[in-house]
Amino acid sequence: MDQQQKPKVEQPPQKKMLRTSRFPGFYNFDVWERLDKLGDWYPLTTKEKWILKNETLTAEKADVMIENVIGVFGLPLGVAVNFRINDKDWVIPMAVEETSIVAACSNLAKLIRENGKLTANASHAVMEGQVQLVHPHDSKQAAKDIMEAKERLLNLANKHDRTLVSLGGGAKDLYVRRLETDSGIMLIVHLAVDVVDAMGANAVNTMVEALGPVLGEIAKAEVVCQIISNLCDKSLVKAKVELNPDCLKSKTFSGMAVAERIVKAFHFADADPYRAATHNKGIMNGVDAVLIATGNDWRAVEAGVHAYAAHTGRYRSLSKYRIEGGKLIGEIELPIAVGVVGGVSKLHTGVELLLRLMGMPSRRELAEVVATVGLVQNMAALRALVTEGIQEGHMTLHARNVAYSAGAIGDMAIAVANQMIQEGRIRFDRAKEILKKMIVHKQGTPENGQ
Repeated sequence: MDQQQKPKVEQPPQKKMLRTSRFPGFYNFDVWERLDKLGDWYPLTTKEKWILKNETLTAEKADVMIENVIGVFGLPLGVAVNFRINDKDWVIPMAVEETSIVAACSNLAKLIRENGKLTANASHAVMEGQVQLVHPHDSKQAAKDIMEAKERLLNLANKHDRTLVSLGGGAKDLYVRRLETDSGIMLIVHLAVDVVDAMGANAVNTMVEALGPVLGEIAKAEVVCQIISNLCDKSLVKAKVELNPDCLKSKTFSGMAVAERIVKAFHFADADPYRAATHNKGIMNGVDAVLIATGNDWRAVEAGVHAYAAHTGRYRSLSKYRIEGGKLIGEIELPIAVGVVGGVSKLHTGVELLLRLMGMPSRRELAEVVATVGLVQNMAALRALVTEGIQEGHMTLHARNVAYSAGAIGDMAIAVANQMIQEGRIRFDRAKEILKKMIVHKQGTPENGQ
């Protein structure tokens, strides 16, 4: 007799675990515990954990990167957690020596993911090279002749980087600007190049150096400079934060009052270049930290960003804030040129690993992350500035720095720092006094003079 087949018991569908950048209490762990926790985000091997903790760059590799190498110089490497940008979670590496930057970004990112949203959008990766033509025989006719030769010039430029062209990039446009200078009339020829996922400096410089002699002949002019421009205003990135202001409340102010004060602080920075310089430096605290960790030319981005801050003819705030529909809206627009292929990413073991930790972002995604971190860092700084003041946020780590400088280590350094904070006396001499008393107390009072 055939046994009746048992009916299949339908199992409830397994809920797929999604990666999240939310790491509660991450700051409470020690370094190895943090690296272990990151295994929930990216499967780090023991060797990779060791590289991140101890040896992201060796002197031997540094020796092929720059000249006269005598060693390597370290910066603290942290990760900003809690970020969700365009509905995608990110764990973001940041290399920076300044206290509170990583914490401020992570803390505000947590508030935003629970009470608002972050969005960003990067334009195409277009970099421009410039060819300087001095003393043209007839500047108007020379400009006309150059533009008539545009297609031939673009084809010539693209012959010098067929790989870039095969990836969909390459020289895409060319135009001429006329400048009146103390050296006389100059024609500046701009070559616009789509650099795809590279930063593109080498590609652009090679192209404009190839075009220089040809342009000199066409314009009957002297060629002086042929070089990339770091004002990459064809590669703009926009980021936006929308936030319910209730989560910003402090001991003294309601959430909406804090939001209104942030807007007023923005108006101050937008109207006064003295304040704008410090305001924008706060933005670059976040931007530069990500650029350094991902092996990008932070100096080039700094130059371009600060030039763009003055593109209206006056140096102004790079970020903007307003209250709209009961929400605090923050926006930023930055010219950002980054690369995720070639260059340092192939030489620096740490950079390569950190890009993998991020999920191997495209150039566009990395630019969006960089701009967003700059905006979040700026909003966090403004929030602190208009409420308890900027110093309170720095207090804990500053106190620990002083304690370490006085000779305290481990738990004792934390205890010394906490006592100085309670007393409101964070000074080297006070740290020494507290440390001495703690050591005596720990050792105990010698008995019978022994």
